[in-house]
Amino acid sequence: MTYHYHDESIIKTLAEDTIFVFGSNLAGQHTEGAAKTALEHFGALNKVGRGWSGQSFAIPTMNEHLQQMPLSQIQHYIDDFKIYTKNHPKMRYFITSLGCGTAGYKIEEIAPMFKGISHNVIFPASFRPFVEKALAKLTPHFLHAIFNDTVILNTEENNELIQHLALTDAEKSVAKIILNTQIYPADSNGRDRVFEIQDILYALQEKTFNLAHESEDPLVFGGAILALLELYNINEKDFIDVWQGQKEITPPRPAHRAKK
Repeated sequence: MTYHYHDESIIKTLAEDTIFVFGSNLAGQHTEGAAKTALEHFGALNKVGRGWSGQSFAIPTMNEHLQQMPLSQIQHYIDDFKIYTKNHPKMRYFITSLGCGTAGYKIEEIAPMFKGISHNVIFPASFRPFVEKALAKLTPHFLHAIFNDTVILNTEENNELIQHLALTDAEKSVAKIILNTQIYPADSNGRDRVFEIQDILYALQEKTFNLAHESEDPLVFGGAILALLELYNINEKDFIDVWQGQKEITPPRPAHRAKK
């Protein structure tokens, strides 16, 4: 069974049994984007920044000071929403690309949080690669395709470059997650990851690829590797073994990003 999807166009009406789900702030100020639509057309209430009201459901992605929430906190609210949809199976939920507008996150960071939700939801079409498909197996071909100068160092064009790589759709989805996850110099929760990245680069030195690039370029490589290690819950030795063709790694099940 697969999920249903919408084309992400602006809507003003939904069937009576369908709830409009939007990203909010804990102050309940619904002034922009989908939040404004929820206020004007789906019964959202000012000063109510979380949960059900009218024909809408607010999932906080910004705090009461209108600042971006850490991904770990957003995950908490999304997990609560998962329970809500399971406990109200007769309703349907029209989910907007919450967190990806004013809050400033990317689809690759938010969409995977919804994996495993009940099937009475309607997702944005852009969420599809991240909620339906399991993580791809890690193979030498995949690692060699991703970890090179052309892909890693062209951060503004990496999504377009990925589309032209000889990878499966599942592998391309994983590549987008890895390359768009904020790690260096600090992650999306504001944690300094430089020392971790340096440790990874030291462990991989002379065992994988040549990191003799410009002064800070190796840290860009290391940040992407750290994102992959956390996504698959593996260590540097696992990465080296796959890179050298000694093994392939099946992703953890269920696939998640709990450490992000």
